Amino acid sequence: MTAVREGAAGQPAEGGAGAPHVRERAAGPLLLGVRHHGPGSARAVAAVLEAYEPRVVLIEGPPEGDAVAELARSEEMVPPVALLAHAVNEPGKAAFWPLAEFSPEWVALRWAVRRGVPVRFIDLPATHTLALSDADEPASGGGEEKPGGEGEETVPGGTDGGGAAGDADPASTHRKQGSGDGVRLDPLAALAEAAGYDDPERWWEDAVEHRGGGRGEGPVARPADPYEPFAALGEAMAELRAVHGEGGHERDLVREAHMRLRLREARKEFGDAATAVVCGAWHVPALTEATTVTADRQALKGLPRVKTEVTWVPWTHRRLARRSGYGAGIASPGWYGHLFAAPDRPVERWMTKVAGLLRAQDHSVSSAHLIEAVRLSETLAAMRGRPLAGLTETTDAIRAVLCEGSDVPLELIQDQLVVGDVLGEVPEGAPAVPLQRDLARQQRAVRLKPAAAERELDLDLRKETDAARSRLLHRLRLLGIGWGEPAGSRSGSTGTFRESWRLRWEPELSVRVAEAGIWGTTVHEAATAKARAQATEQGGGTLAEVTALAELCLLAHLPEALPVVMRVLADRAALESDVGHLAQALPALVRTLRYGDVRGTDAGALAEVAGGMAERVCVGLPPACAGLDNEGARGMRRHLDAAHQAVNLLARDDRDARDDKDDQAHRADRGDGDASGTGAEGPRPEPEGRPSGGLSSRWRGVLRTLAGRDRIPGLLRGRCARLLLDDGQLTDDEAERLMSLVLSPGTPPGEAAAWIEGFLAGGGMLLVHDERLLALVDRWLTEVPGEAFTDVLPLLRRTFAEYEAGVRRTLGELVRRGPVGDGDRGSGAGDGAPGFGAGLDRARADAVLETVRLLLGGARRDESEGVRV
Repeated sequence: MTAVREGAAGQPAEGGAGAPHVRERAAGPLLLGVRHHGPGSARAVAAVLEAYEPRVVLIEGPPEGDAVAELARSEEMVPPVALLAHAVNEPGKAAFWPLAEFSPEWVALRWAVRRGVPVRFIDLPATHTLALSDADEPASGGGEEKPGGEGEETVPGGTDGGGAAGDADPASTHRKQGSGDGVRLDPLAALAEAAGYDDPERWWEDAVEHRGGGRGEGPVARPADPYEPFAALGEAMAELRAVHGEGGHERDLVREAHMRLRLREARKEFGDAATAVVCGAWHVPALTEATTVTADRQALKGLPRVKTEVTWVPWTHRRLARRSGYGAGIASPGWYGHLFAAPDRPVERWMTKVAGLLRAQDHSVSSAHLIEAVRLSETLAAMRGRPLAGLTETTDAIRAVLCEGSDVPLELIQDQLVVGDVLGEVPEGAPAVPLQRDLARQQRAVRLKPAAAERELDLDLRKETDAARSRLLHRLRLLGIGWGEPAGSRSGSTGTFRESWRLRWEPELSVRVAEAGIWGTTVHEAATAKARAQATEQGGGTLAEVTALAELCLLAHLPEALPVVMRVLADRAALESDVGHLAQALPALVRTLRYGDVRGTDAGALAEVAGGMAERVCVGLPPACAGLDNEGARGMRRHLDAAHQAVNLLARDDRDARDDKDDQAHRADRGDGDASGTGAEGPRPEPEGRPSGGLSSRWRGVLRTLAGRDRIPGLLRGRCARLLLDDGQLTDDEAERLMSLVLSPGTPPGEAAAWIEGFLAGGGMLLVHDERLLALVDRWLTEVPGEAFTDVLPLLRRTFAEYEAGVRRTLGELVRRGPVGDGDRGSGAGDGAPGFGAGLDRARADAVLETVRLLLGGARRDESEGVRV
């Protein structure tokens, strides 16, 4: 084939031993067929470029990338990175071309730009690739990375799996099943099968990755001419294409036509021998195919176009991994990065990394462990006939020696080392939309650097920097840029001055930023514009959605958008007739009111809407709860709990605000500044004419009404009784009376069990401390008829399963011993503490005296007096 070099391989150039080592150039171009993201291919490409020093380098990738290729010269460009191409008028339509440190394309690109050698991308232009994404033909697979997310396009092209030696989608069959059936050929699997391997990855590692690749550390000596492996691989791909044709990669024919046109241009300008091409090995035979310029141009004629922009964006090892959905991905980017970077003894160095990770997690790993693990991995490689221990052998050795047979620490190694959390960096001078630049400025201002590893961040909103971080994260959430998600506080704090976030920067967020650029040039402007549009379009959605938007506007500190959202919220609340929707929306509105105090935001406009919604919930809740089935009652119970908490907060905040005003008025009347509100005249008197109850009293009246109505489902009646009891509005005697009524023989067991579920949900300490209620439940349960017990049991199990183990254990002890009031159980229960036996068991108490003595500092035991402390 024409890809094989002519002349004697390995002959040095004229000039003797002291002359620069530049190999003789033959007539044909250097066609370097590679596997994308293959460290062996990357080392081999570097060796060929150093040996032959071409005058131009052509790389598989979108030609629009030529404009930003020079940025690879910068030390600030740290792989993994990706070329991002997106449609100007539709930023969500985008494609990535990822490059890692061990990608052959990256090695060639950086070699060329740092030596001043022209570099050109020769794949199908992104202007066609993105336009073709709407076609019905399946994507050609792997090299381009999908942005991900609902509504986004997947496009063919890029450093594509079909073009690589084995980078096709792993879910596809490697053998073509006939024409037109859509099954694509996996070249790597076909070559592995021909070599007698059942695992394509293992064959590739043995044939390429573990053989030194021109660096000399593999067990097999490197070839005299570094181009020989590429010639051999090109011949193998030519044989495959002779048998399978395009292998199911129909769109590759168009891409390869464009590659040939760009290759002809370079050969005409620089000459055959001065041209090097780095592309997927699958494409090499097509580049040597004897076709005419007219035929290639005809193949490209009539392709759709879309205006595009291209830039560099950071990438991550996780997104290079095949399990992320990336068709040209590899199973172990962290392992491949280690193979590429390790100067020698890769297995020993890998084991050292593993040991460091395990020791950081408090696992005991000694030097003897490492020595034994290395020996075991090498022994396994020899037994399996491999030239070097690969990831399979090292993993087996790590599991057996370092992890003691457990897969739990092995999962940590897989996540942190085999895949890894490496995030690339791009220079500030890289092209970007104005919104991206503003986001970068704000990230620096609040000292919040994007990172690929997930981490938790606790914010104290009383601090200026933390408040600025909170506003930035909330504004990004509103724009759909999910860099951070709210999380539960690690300290357990429920105060409004604290927030907890879970942060992780994913590469596709760069597309989200480009999409959000249509709303404005800064994060604040874009968030404000989107909030206004979201509120006014189609009425803003449901009441709960508008309320959530109002809350988000306050959290994000968007005072320009809040009035618009509040008008829509007031209109929507006035028209809402569903009490469930009102109760569902009320908690977010009350939270928003409370946030105003901490964040320094005037939330007064929300108070009137919140008060009106609470009043409507009070009026409409009793009829809405009547006649509900079991499923409806469970949904209404959630609304009831949320509304109860919201009304209590609203009433408390309103009461505090009125008290503050009265304090100020009282101090003004006295003519002093005593902040305590007391002085020589004594405590401030309550103003006359103030309503004693207000919203709180009306809400409690609603709960009493619901607790006493027979038409209300038992679940809701029991829940209302418990809420009143917890608030101190229901005495113990009243609670016992209600429970006695509902657990009487005239009540169906299922209804009684539902009442118990509502009354006891949320905590069992009530039964622990009130043995009268426990006795009622115990007695009722023992009298449930056998035929009804099967229906009652699931309800009770669901209720008691929510309790902590200690509470369940205590309840079991109380029932076993017999609570007070159950004379048939236990003995002498009435003489002791509720639910416990009478008197003191001195023999059991004496067993702990020695421990008590030690705890109290070694007090001496007096046999006659007991313990002296």
